[in-house]
Amino acid sequence: MRQLNQFLVACFLSALALGCSSISQYLMPVEKFDIAAYMGTWYEVARSDSRYAQGLTHTRTQFVVDQDGDIRVINSGWSDESQQWKEAIGKVRLGEDQTVGQLHVSFSGPFYDRYVVFYLEPDYSTALVTGDNDQFWLLSRTSHLPDYKMNKYLRIAEQAGFKSEQLVFPFEETEQPYRTN
Repeated sequence: MRQLNQFLVACFLSALALGCSSISQYLMPVEKFDIAAYMGTWYEVARSDSRYAQGLTHTRTQFVVDQDGDIRVINSGWSDESQQWKEAIGKVRLGEDQTVGQLHVSFSGPFYDRYVVFYLEPDYSTALVTGDNDQFWLLSRTSHLPDYKMNKYLRIAEQAGFKSEQLVFPFEETEQPYRTN
């Protein structure tokens, strides 16, 4: 009986490892990441909904270096409800290996969330990012993408496990204007 239990545990752990590796291969941070090239303004063309950005449109993220040399992230968006811009400023910590796209971001004191750039165009024009709690962002240097590019990025997101029908498109009038097939 003990051998059977050990065998079942081994099978379960093997299946878990195989399942995780097939998903995580799409969520590995990009290599040859250049934080200087990543700095600046990014528009949230699509994102998973979160309580922090719920109800916000025209959302953007800015990575800046402050006067102390620290990296800050400024998230902002328009609230139709309050008819004003909302803003949150956070701190960014680079990962151990600064040549891969994994950062740590904090908006609340000493607590940092993962920020993983898992797809990045070579010219740093578009990035697909994930974080803790299944967060997802499709970021672009422009607020709108041509349909063929949007469809390409949504297919990549779907391969990584993010369902396009559950995404918010902060710069669009319609809820889900793009197809991924």
